[in-house]
Amino acid sequence: MPQGYVALILHAHLPFVRHPEYEDFLEEDWLYEAITETYIPLIKMMEGLVRDNVDFRLTMSLTPPLCSMLLDPLLQERYIRHITRLIELTEKEIERTKWDRAFNDLAWFYHHRFQEARATFCDSYGRNLVGAFRKFQEMGKLEIITCGATHGFLPLMAEHPESIRAQIMIARDHYRQCFGCDPRGIWLPECAYLPGIEKFLQEAEIRWFIMDTHGIMFGHPRPRYGIYAPVFTPPGVAAFARDVESSKQVWSSEEGYPGDGDYRDFYRDVGFDLEYDYIKPYIHPDGIRCFTGVKYFRITGKTSDKQPYNRHNAMEKAASHAGNFMFNREKQVEHLHGIMKRPPLIISPYDAELYGHWWFEGPDFINFFTRKVAFDQNKFKLTTPTEYLREFPTQQITQPAASSWGNKGYWEVWLEGSNAWIYPHLHMAAQRMTELARNFKNGDPLTQRGLKQAARELLLAQSSDWAFIMKTGTMVPYAVKRTKDHILRFTRLYDQIKEHRIDEPWLASIEWRDNIFPDINYHYYA
Repeated sequence: MPQGYVALILHAHLPFVRHPEYEDFLEEDWLYEAITETYIPLIKMMEGLVRDNVDFRLTMSLTPPLCSMLLDPLLQERYIRHITRLIELTEKEIERTKWDRAFNDLAWFYHHRFQEARATFCDSYGRNLVGAFRKFQEMGKLEIITCGATHGFLPLMAEHPESIRAQIMIARDHYRQCFGCDPRGIWLPECAYLPGIEKFLQEAEIRWFIMDTHGIMFGHPRPRYGIYAPVFTPPGVAAFARDVESSKQVWSSEEGYPGDGDYRDFYRDVGFDLEYDYIKPYIHPDGIRCFTGVKYFRITGKTSDKQPYNRHNAMEKAASHAGNFMFNREKQVEHLHGIMKRPPLIISPYDAELYGHWWFEGPDFINFFTRKVAFDQNKFKLTTPTEYLREFPTQQITQPAASSWGNKGYWEVWLEGSNAWIYPHLHMAAQRMTELARNFKNGDPLTQRGLKQAARELLLAQSSDWAFIMKTGTMVPYAVKRTKDHILRFTRLYDQIKEHRIDEPWLASIEWRDNIFPDINYHYYA
């Protein structure tokens, strides 16, 4: 038996952004960038591990909004258009940079990378990346977990617990449709926990969830093994806490690996650097400069004089950092095992988009780390929370404390001056949705459609992403508009349903736009 275990957990999530009413919509690029830079590189990494017979374990949440977008034919078609346009850009870049060896090598690198992304998306998996991840789960290498239906901040729904129930149960149903089985674990949106949430997890037959460090450490009674073993909450659902040490080594851009000078600089992109007339066909049609993913410079340091990116040096550094990360986990496990007299579990959760999108070399880092763990040490094993509970089914019972992984550890990021205005509207809509679900248990087909769409609009309005964007100050007008649009659509539906006068053409138009959860069960709100 190993001295300890490490569980890497990646949280793959994007807000539901789909605008069929526009030919080209800027915020849809969030998905296309993540497909090219994070999801396909992770899939290729796992393909390589399987091909080379490397035993590995990885846990990922694939949230319902993300899965819905990945499976949407319109967005699939638009992604192909997006990646094809980037391949065309790199062809031009190969010609433009032919007299500069460093940049020309990079232009060829991006050209091959984008071609491989298109081939993986279209040819290898028939546009179905959800099916790609499902394949690795069925091999027993990857554990896929769920999240809230639209990543709603659950503690701020406590006044209307029916909304918490709906977020969890609708997510469970959607997971079944995507992966053909029930989820065993859940990434609570923003790792936000409030005592009482477990009863809804129990109803969904979810066995465990992830929370932040202080949620366990401030639990009662205080857990004997701290954050290095799960605890069972009084209702019986297990809670796993984030390890601070391993998180900091990756998360921190100042002290962590991603800030190293040899890694690719995120912000220097040809979409902003090159002449407007040259780059115009590859940015937004309205002329808005945006990221293309073609980036020629490395971080270098705190200077405006950035040096060209060297892929070979970056890979050497990623391998070195993977070795250092493994060494630190070995020493951590060795130390904890000596104190605990039982195998410790180190939970290392991260946003999946950190790997590849923000930290370009991130998937390579995981690849190197996984291979080194398999062949270069014997102190610890990679595992998943479900696998760990199967091996160690007896754990201490503790009541965790309310917490989140946001700044200062509670609700401040999602409830403060910039975004507090949304909650009276969300609470009123939640109350009204429960009223509708209780008063219209059955009805004619048009009323049923209206009730389902009302539930969709409420769920989309509740997405924690909008409050987060308002707080951080990026794309604020879009987040405000999305919140207002969904609340206004819900309110109009509420009035029409109650008055038995549903405007069918208008309902059809918003069903076409907000088409998430086609088989939604609005009865969960009752």
